[in-house]
Amino acid sequence: MSARLRAGGESCGRPFDDAAESGQGVGVSDAVRFLVQRGGFATWGELVEATGRSEFDRAVRVGHIVWVSRGRYGLPGLDLDVMTAHGLRGVLSHVSAALWHGWEVKTLPDKTHVTVPRRRRLATPPTVVPHRSDLGSDEVVDDICTSARRTLLDCLRTLPVDEGLAIGDSALRHGVRREVLTDIAATIRGRGRPAVRHVARHADGSAANPFESCLRALALQVEGLQVSPQLRVVGSRTTVRPDLVDTRLRIILEADSFEWHGDRSALRRDARRYNLLVVDGWTVLRFSWEDVMHDPAYVLDVLQRVVDARTQVLRGRGRTA
Repeated sequence: MSARLRAGGESCGRPFDDAAESGQGVGVSDAVRFLVQRGGFATWGELVEATGRSEFDRAVRVGHIVWVSRGRYGLPGLDLDVMTAHGLRGVLSHVSAALWHGWEVKTLPDKTHVTVPRRRRLATPPTVVPHRSDLGSDEVVDDICTSARRTLLDCLRTLPVDEGLAIGDSALRHGVRREVLTDIAATIRGRGRPAVRHVARHADGSAANPFESCLRALALQVEGLQVSPQLRVVGSRTTVRPDLVDTRLRIILEADSFEWHGDRSALRRDARRYNLLVVDGWTVLRFSWEDVMHDPAYVLDVLQRVVDARTQVLRGRGRTA
């Protein structure tokens, strides 16, 4: 776990583990668990809605979560990652640099990623993932971390597609121009090229969070399914923006954080929304965080079965028209 995240986890009485990542950790505050599932960052409004004002205030007061910028909050100790990199005379890179840039990620790293020059001799601490590259001056920001472009290149080249898509979506969501991704895809050579070009083609800043991005990464593997994030759907009695929408097949996918409805009224509102969408002829599928992150085979099987069924329905309507 990176120094930043070790600090955040230990301040809650124990380091993060698989239970904490799945939202089941004992002794880990709700606000911290919410941030972990959201990829490391969340807005004030998201935190308060999910965990309640008193829990949010308590988490800030005891230092479990910290203000980052412009109403955004994260886990404490990011400066420790920087100190680790400086101690090795390197810079933060890969997922650690993505976090420094303020981008949400699928999985918070358990070690600090640091890039050092190729010929530098290095005794690597056990808390560091070393990378070697002779970075240009335009590839480093303030001697702290790799530039946005270099960070995207490193992440998309080395990470699984779902993790890369989560970072690509997040970078666009936080102001990186699409041209940066387009240029990376056009100029990359060698290792990781197919994955980089795939993510660059499909990254979308409209995606709400890494959970949704990872669900979309799975949907992209299903033949015949073409989903877009956060499309406006106008029904007979409700207008909504579901997580993922296939307008041709009339399929809606929801990355459903059941735990974070906030209160009973929010749960009731969502239930009504889904019911009205079904009444209007939409197929609504709700996937839990645990299934998307840890059981992709199940998600893919469900998606393919529903696509096959909806395709048959459309073909039948075509024959009777």
